[in-house]
Amino acid sequence: MTTLAEIEAAIDALPASEKQHLLLHVAARLKAQGASLPDARSLSRDPMFDWMAEDEAAMRRFHPNA
Repeated sequence: MTTLAEIEAAIDALPASEKQHLLLHVAARLKAQGASLPDARSLSRDPMFDWMAEDEAAMRRFHPNA
């Protein structure tokens, strides 16, 4: 693989567990090279609570007894 497009296609073919492992691997490499983290997003109160409510509703769909 020599292009970013080829690498992205290969990543798409991985199962979720291997994607997670790859993500952690890349993050560790970036940290070792001194890369900085992206700036934290600033969310106002209402959008944040809307997002949390959506997340809770989605969780209840998958785990009705939660």
